[in-house]
Amino acid sequence: MSSLSTHVLDTALGRPAAGVPVELYRGDVLEASGTTDADGRVALVPALGPGTYRLRFDVTTYAESTGQDIFFPEVSVTFTVADERHYHVPLLLSPFAFSTYRGS
Repeated sequence: MSSLSTHVLDTALGRPAAGVPVELYRGDVLEASGTTDADGRVALVPALGPGTYRLRFDVTTYAESTGQDIFFPEVSVTFTVADERHYHVPLLLSPFAFSTYRGS
């Protein structure tokens, strides 16, 4: 089985994004949910099987809490778990852009 973690960094404010609701889906099934902590991190599931998953970040909730206008109300990142390892999927966020990558 594989494990998953994610974190969100607010590149506009230059700090971790605390309080971002995050959901993990496998297909249309909600597998786990959580909210980023003060360091912008959330660990969602202790073990994942092979397959395709989607992380959904509720950016609107975070933007409202920081007083920022935001173009993207949510960010969805779809990825494939193919082997047994730890998967880390960070999100770099600003009011008008986002970026992600497969971390380590």
